[in-house]
Amino acid sequence: MGFNDFILLTGRSNPKLAKFIGKILKKEVFEPVTIFSDGEIRVKIAHNLRRRHVFVIQSTCTPVNDNLMELIFMIDAAKRASASEIIAVLPYCGYSRQDRKEMPRVPISSSVVARLIENAGADTIVTVDIHSEQQQGFITGPWDNLYASYSLIPVIKSKRLKHLVVASPDKGGVKRATGYARLLNAEGIAIVYKERDMAVNNKSEALEIIGNVNGKDVLLVDDMLDTATTLVNAANLIKKRGARRILASTTHGLFTGGALEKISQSAIDEVLITDTIPSKPGVLQNKKITVISVANLLAEAIRRIQTGESMSKDLIL
Repeated sequence: MGFNDFILLTGRSNPKLAKFIGKILKKEVFEPVTIFSDGEIRVKIAHNLRRRHVFVIQSTCTPVNDNLMELIFMIDAAKRASASEIIAVLPYCGYSRQDRKEMPRVPISSSVVARLIENAGADTIVTVDIHSEQQQGFITGPWDNLYASYSLIPVIKSKRLKHLVVASPDKGGVKRATGYARLLNAEGIAIVYKERDMAVNNKSEALEIIGNVNGKDVLLVDDMLDTATTLVNAANLIKKRGARRILASTTHGLFTGGALEKISQSAIDEVLITDTIPSKPGVLQNKKITVISVANLLAEAIRRIQTGESMSKDLIL
């Protein structure tokens, strides 16, 4: 099978990103999803898929369940059309934060979703900065989790940050912060400890910092910007401890719960996000926010899957 013998499909969640990926790969992107008058999803692929690799590009962002079902139906349609291999490419993977039992009588929703995708017929799953890497063990097949640093690092370097310290807004992001610090030759890392009340949705409080940020340019790195409470609390505390300049780099921009207003009023000088999720109204107009595309990252991943090259040499921290 030659390099060009593959098909790109996308649903309605993020067609702009999918088409950008197709442009880089010089491949047409097909959109097989329509909606019946009663609201049901209809998938009809008008191209021969027999014995071909099929990449289904679909972020499972809001509306999460509609976009998830579109993904499942496209995979099933490709499987029934005798595709030789189906790769589910999820730039953003919904339900990824529900990856464990935090309290009695709750599901592990991310495990259920991963098995749905695999059971529908996906041979491989590709994600970008999944919230918890343990999710890769929820399926029996390959799961390549890529890092947006491939797209973000060149932009961060162009900012010419001085006496750089890379900070994580919580202890769970230490690996990410360490990886960025290594790639950027930072002077050190810092960790902001937080206490999260799981009984109250998305409520968290920054408490203390480990590491010296006084007089430093600080890069805050995180996988997700939801309500922005964690990020803003961390940034404001870092500023109080004497940071000179604060840049935040986050992969997935959900922007819920007044996030834009919080960012505008925070100590953060600039926020970099990616286009794994389409930008909501007001995001592109916010002077503190810059959107960076991960199309080059995902196009390169697709190319390497087709040619059998390794991902780990530079696409994975």
